[in-house]
Amino acid sequence: METFNDYYNNAVTFSFSDHPFSKEPKHVLVITRMKDQWLLTHHKTRGLEFPGGKVEKGETATEAAIREVREETGGEVDHLLYLGQYYVDGKADQIVKNLYLADVGQLIEQGTYFETHGPVLVGRLPKEMKTDERYSFIMKDEVIALALKFIEENKL
Repeated sequence: METFNDYYNNAVTFSFSDHPFSKEPKHVLVITRMKDQWLLTHHKTRGLEFPGGKVEKGETATEAAIREVREETGGEVDHLLYLGQYYVDGKADQIVKNLYLADVGQLIEQGTYFETHGPVLVGRLPKEMKTDERYSFIMKDEVIALALKFIEENKL
């Protein structure tokens, strides 16, 4: 397990183990790629980020991950892999979020991308993403850095 403070100084505990904080998390984040590029979404207020969001009533976290990718990018998920889970002890709320890796086979144009401007394909994420104003706060904490390192080391 890794513990650190996020962009807003909330305490975060992250683990690559199988659902250490909740079997039914209420949030998901999906590290998404399409062929040899990262598939991001351009959130209307936060900037570039991987797709994610809340688990809706009656759906599983896995179903939510697939839905969020489709809604925010138009991406059709070919393969989804659970990577880990993290717990955020926020000032106003506590959340548990599942982290996934998704491979997308195709993008289908959507009538709306909800709170985003739609898909953005990026060949390489910047090394200085923490200071790059184009990227959302979600991309700036250690969850993303640890997950990208894990993906690379395990050749996922």
